[in-house]
Amino acid sequence: MAGAAVAPELLAQSQQAPWEAVIGLETHVQLGTASKIFTSASTAFGDAPNTHIDPVVCGLPGTLPVLNQKVLEYAVKAALALNLHIAAHSKFDRKQYFYPDLPKNYQISQFDEPIAEDGWIEVEVAEKGKETYLKRIGIERLHMEEDAGKLVHAGSDRLDGSTHSLVDYNRAGVALAEIVSKPDLRTGREAAEYASEIRRIMRYLGVSDGNMQEGSLRCDVNISVRRGPDAPFGTKVEIKNMNSFSAIQKAIDYEIQRQIKAYEAGEPVRQETRLWDESKQLTKSMRGKEGASDYRYFPDPDLGPIEVSDSQREGWRAELPELPAAKRHRYAEQLGLSIYDARVLTDERSMAEYFEAAVAAGADAKGIANWVTGDIAAYVNANRLAIAELPLKPEQLAELVQLIEGGIISGKIAKEILPELLEQGGSAKAIVAERGLGMISDPAAITAIVEELLAAHPEEVEAFRGGKTKLQGFFVGQLMKKTGGKADPKLANQILIQKLNG
Repeated sequence: MAGAAVAPELLAQSQQAPWEAVIGLETHVQLGTASKIFTSASTAFGDAPNTHIDPVVCGLPGTLPVLNQKVLEYAVKAALALNLHIAAHSKFDRKQYFYPDLPKNYQISQFDEPIAEDGWIEVEVAEKGKETYLKRIGIERLHMEEDAGKLVHAGSDRLDGSTHSLVDYNRAGVALAEIVSKPDLRTGREAAEYASEIRRIMRYLGVSDGNMQEGSLRCDVNISVRRGPDAPFGTKVEIKNMNSFSAIQKAIDYEIQRQIKAYEAGEPVRQETRLWDESKQLTKSMRGKEGASDYRYFPDPDLGPIEVSDSQREGWRAELPELPAAKRHRYAEQLGLSIYDARVLTDERSMAEYFEAAVAAGADAKGIANWVTGDIAAYVNANRLAIAELPLKPEQLAELVQLIEGGIISGKIAKEILPELLEQGGSAKAIVAERGLGMISDPAAITAIVEELLAAHPEEVEAFRGGKTKLQGFFVGQLMKKTGGKADPKLANQILIQKLNG
């Protein structure tokens, strides 16, 4: 049996060589079509069990599958965004396995002739205690397939285990794109960032909502360890169906240490499928790992070959949006934003579009970025809004930022009127004019206020001049209080210091 003994190649390596993990991800992306891959049955989530099934989904005699054209379009667009080469000719195969949630007892997938192969994406990795770095991750292939149903284990809260299981076939036949990475990942953090970028790209394209809580994006991890980058691969273990980025990272980090400890103790690492137990924070054995021969693939006789012409492929390529990595580079290089700001702004396409619309309205990119990633993001999250639903439109935010840049209002005044703008929208300029909130920038007016303030606090003035310079903050606070936060901060500080030192 594979992995029944410690691999001699591993033991032959120098014991001084550091252990290295070799990780690959299989990411299953549910394509967001209204109907299933081979039938018109609905893909709606959350409805009553077994209400979105039909004879094709159940594989009843006399039924024939027909490929959903929108599935092909979405799969090709996803592949193009991942820099994969689109096959002019591909086909569907039957993958045999017998499980209650697979009504036909086989899955229609793609085996040796997938729709796309040999691509890559770039990810930004922020490891704790290290500088953020860029890494290119190779992608082996993307293929189309149908999803299985879902088992619900009733009574699973009992101490003696589940009493019975129910099967819901609503998800059976939903279109999936399976994306298989090359074994280029080395840490749990890299794997989590890779999966996050895949999700981000799919959402930008609009081919999937990427909702991990609903199973729209799921990941299987293949992981082994070896002594140094030149050593042969160790025995591969698969961890199935992780549905959060934190689970991916934690499961990989745990499994790396489990395998290293086993090798160092002279124990075998077996080729198997394991599950991540979130409650216990560990992986546990599920079953022996199947190989391709176990599935007995053969071409599906009911589905013809898939032909993608050059014109069809290039037409779909022309419809792709600017993708997250390209936006991040452009924001940093052309707009002068930090890596952090660029990353936050491009995480969701809707936020990036809001930001860009505000900049296009004439405001400074950094000023807009500060408001969008700070107060606006906090408001949207707290109120569970999509940023496109926000009453404060991008051009209205631009107007607010321009008032600050032009010295018309202070940042403090802007924060005071922001809640009203977030809830109702409207013109910041009109609010400022109506309420007399414009900044006081007349030197004579500020000088008069400062002199009045110093006269009212002679003891503090004497203490400042005696060396207690921290009292400057006290006077600034008093000045802003007296002016309702409307004094020009830079000018007010200059006059205040001049008078205090005089």
